[in-house]
Amino acid sequence: MGENVRAGRCVVAVDGPSGSGKSTVSRRLAVSIGARYLDTGAMYRALTWAVLRSGVDVTDIESVAKVAGEVDLRIGTDPQGYGVTADGVDVAKEIRGPEVTGAVSAVAAVGAVRELLVARQRQLIDDAGRIVVEGRDIGSVVAPDADLKVYLTASEAARAQRRSAEDAADVAATAADLARRDKLDSTRKVNPLQQADDAVVLDTTELGIDEVVDRLRALLTERGVA
Repeated sequence: MGENVRAGRCVVAVDGPSGSGKSTVSRRLAVSIGARYLDTGAMYRALTWAVLRSGVDVTDIESVAKVAGEVDLRIGTDPQGYGVTADGVDVAKEIRGPEVTGAVSAVAAVGAVRELLVARQRQLIDDAGRIVVEGRDIGSVVAPDADLKVYLTASEAARAQRRSAEDAADVAATAADLARRDKLDSTRKVNPLQQADDAVVLDTTELGIDEVVDRLRALLTERGVA
């Protein structure tokens, strides 16, 4: 994608809970403005996969931190097709499975894990220069100087419906899992899911993907970085 990346630094931080539309919006926005794309959640999921593969208990903080320090984790930044590997293994499919989904919040709450991955995320942002980054602590921690910070949200019902459609899962079960993850991610001691003070809050409940992307492009145009 390198030839499609435009000149001029532009960092967009997109935060919000699961099912708010972060991934789809972020990828489409990145393509629209000629930027790279970074899914920080995929990094935590890939590390969680490595922890589970090693047989380490996800509640064993020291052992989880040890795995984090040893695993060779790599992620692409092409919004039209990025890859993620752990120790050379393509884990793009495995990290979306129920086992990783059920354990990722616990692994992501480990301070040493967040310190390590935040440092890597910042390096990827610096290397890209023009990039849309999505996650749960991007505007507040990873890229506090982003040109645009957005906090996407949606009603619990809409989020559960969207995620269950993606995963072909029961809506009620999906809603319960989202509520569990929201609580864990927003109450963890280190870098919790939260809205940055200067973030633009956008409720996507009644908005289509294209509408959201158009609104974000308008905001970037106002800032002179689109």
